Amino acid sequence: MNPSELLPSEARERFRAGLNVPTAGWSAGWAQANLIAVPREQAYDVLLFAQRNPKPCPVLDVTEPGEFASSIFGGDLRTDLPAYRVFEHGELVEETTDVTGWWRDDLVAFLIGCSFSFEAALLEAEVPVRHVEAGCNVPMYRTSVPCRDAGALGGPLVVSMRPVPAEQVATAVRVSSRYPAVHGAPVHVGNPAALGITDLGAPDFGDPVEVRDGEVPVFWACGVTPQAAVMASRPPFAISHAPGSMAITDLRDSTLLVP
Repeated sequence: MNPSELLPSEARERFRAGLNVPTAGWSAGWAQANLIAVPREQAYDVLLFAQRNPKPCPVLDVTEPGEFASSIFGGDLRTDLPAYRVFEHGELVEETTDVTGWWRDDLVAFLIGCSFSFEAALLEAEVPVRHVEAGCNVPMYRTSVPCRDAGALGGPLVVSMRPVPAEQVATAVRVSSRYPAVHGAPVHVGNPAALGITDLGAPDFGDPVEVRDGEVPVFWACGVTPQAAVMASRPPFAISHAPGSMAITDLRDSTLLVP
C-alpha cells in the first residue's frame, strides 16, 4: 500500500478500522484539515477567533450542531481520523481513535486548513519535506506570539517547521503562498528565538527532525493553534484531531490554488 495513492475514502476506511499514523504524505492531491469541535455556546468564539487569526485558522467548513460529516468530508468526523484529543476545561482527558462516545448533539465542528495540503506541491518543486522523508510527524511549536483574543478564547500562535536548503527558501515561500486556504506563506524564516522557540529538538507537538548544514528552519502557521487556545482558555469541552492526524477531505488541493 502506498498511502500517497489512496483516495480519501480509502484512507478514511483504514483510520476507521483503527490505523493510527500521521497523515503527512497520504492521499496526494487531496486537502487535509484540522478539526476542532466545541459546544454551540462556544462556537461563535471559535468562529471569531478564526476570523481574527486567519493565518493559523483558515476555515474550510463548519457543520451544523450535532452533524459529523460536512460538504467537504464525506466520512464520519467521529471515527475517520487516525486519532483525536478530548479536552475538559482545557485539560486533555483522553487521546483516542474514536470519539463516538464523546460526541454531543450540540457540537459544532470546524475544519481548518492544514499545511500538509501543499506538501505535494513543495515536493513537485523539489523542496524537501523532511518529516515525510523520515516517516514521522511534523514538528510543531508553541510560540511567544499571542493570537488575537475572541470572546473567552485566546492563546499562542502554534507553528510547524520544515528545514529548507537556503537556496530553496524563496521557492518554498512562493509555492506555499499560492495556498492561502491552508496557511499560505510562512510566518517566519530563520532564527527560532524570534518566535520564542528555544530548542528545535523539543517540539511541543509532533516529532523533531534533523536540520542539516546549509538548511534554514522555515515556520508556517499551524492549525493546532485552536487546541493551544483551548488549553490556555479552558472552555468546558472540546474535541480536536491529535496533532498530525488530520481529516483527509474530498477537496482537491488544486481547488485551493490561487494565481
